[in-house]
Amino acid sequence: MEKELEFERLANCKTCKGSGSKSGGGTKQCRTCGGVGQVISARGFFQIQQTCPDCMGTGQTISDPCGDCHGQGRAKDRTRIRLKIPAGIEEGSRLRSSGNGDAGTRGGPSGDLYVVISIKSHDLFEREGADLHCDVPVSYPIAALGGELAVPTLDGKANVRVPGGTQNGATFRLRGQGLKHLDSDRKGDLYVHVQIAVPTKLNAEQKEKLQDFAKALGEHNSPLQETFFERAKRFFT
Repeated sequence: MEKELEFERLANCKTCKGSGSKSGGGTKQCRTCGGVGQVISARGFFQIQQTCPDCMGTGQTISDPCGDCHGQGRAKDRTRIRLKIPAGIEEGSRLRSSGNGDAGTRGGPSGDLYVVISIKSHDLFEREGADLHCDVPVSYPIAALGGELAVPTLDGKANVRVPGGTQNGATFRLRGQGLKHLDSDRKGDLYVHVQIAVPTKLNAEQKEKLQDFAKALGEHNSPLQETFFERAKRFFT
């Protein structure tokens, strides 16, 4: 996608066109550094070369400083750009926009803008690299008897065949339904995690039929129950 960004940066002064001079040409050689832009200071046996503090390394000083930028040649300005976000980008990635950083002093070249990506959480999907995970509620009849289950994907919906006897927490894998790998045409997978939906509101007739159903099943009908109670029996004996 493309995203529009608005931010504040130092741009060339509109009054002096970035020169820092009110007249546009009021510059003279810096007396401090003699026009070389560097000064040398002695500290004991060592000599240190530094940027000239008066001309900021340009070798020139302004004889008639611009009143708007005070001779710096740049001022704060709000800027808008459109930035292309590639598919598959990850949290914390940095995108570079050349020439959209602060303008250089007195007409110097502009720096670059670095945009750090922060990805919002999604209501349905959790991301793990290029793979996606999604918890999908499944009714008890479909989990017990089997059936078709419509699950959400990034491109719409997909149907998953749920076999009879599916347990809570079972996972189905949909190949190629995840996110695109950065700088690649390959896609990750979508993992659908089954969450058995237990009804919370039952009328008298539904409760009666469910009780009859429970009696018909008997105890320890599920493999999970059998395994649990076998382990519990060994523990207590």
